[in-house]
Amino acid sequence: MRRAADRFATDIGWLNSHHSFSFGHHYDPRNTGHGLLLVNNDDIVRGGTGFDTHPHRDMEIVTWVLSGELEHKDSEKNRGVLYPGLAQRMSAGRGIWHSEMNNSGTDDVHFVQMWVTPDTESVDPGYEQLDINGELAKGGLVPIASGRGHDAAISKTWTWRSSGTRTVSPASRRPPYSTAPAWRIEMAASWPRPDAIGTSPPLASSPLMSSCS
Repeated sequence: MRRAADRFATDIGWLNSHHSFSFGHHYDPRNTGHGLLLVNNDDIVRGGTGFDTHPHRDMEIVTWVLSGELEHKDSEKNRGVLYPGLAQRMSAGRGIWHSEMNNSGTDDVHFVQMWVTPDTESVDPGYEQLDINGELAKGGLVPIASGRGHDAAISKTWTWRSSGTRTVSPASRRPPYSTAPAWRIEMAASWPRPDAIGTSPPLASSPLMSSCS
């Protein structure tokens, strides 16, 4: 168990990021992921800045904005502005270039991003976004990404959902740096109570949760 305050941190002026696992120059051989989940970053990007165009390959990436707006552009001509309650999935497949920029020149954007390895390499890149605010307003945990046809979830071309669940067999490929005996990843989203906004729970800093079993 790792408390939010003990996460790796990157603060470079325009970006304040907390990493649940080893990321970039932060490396701990005892903490390189959680089963199939390799990256869980909690990012705050200052107004007028962002991540310039950069590549990804063979990675499933789900982005969930907590406050502000994030603009996405990629080499497959997908473009969108992400806001709270809008789930986004990008399948990097055989290769994709994209940028993620704060859509405001003055206000911060705060978002959580998770990376999971796919079952199959070198597939066609894919992209989807879906507003699920209506489902969130009902309360409780809401699937935000799914390969199983769950309501109110962005679709996946492979079998995981982001609570969300991915199920694979023990024979499925797992990268050598992922050694946890976990066959399922779950991510779930919910909005905090109005009286809880602005407070921090003891083990997490956002209403996006993940687990493996």
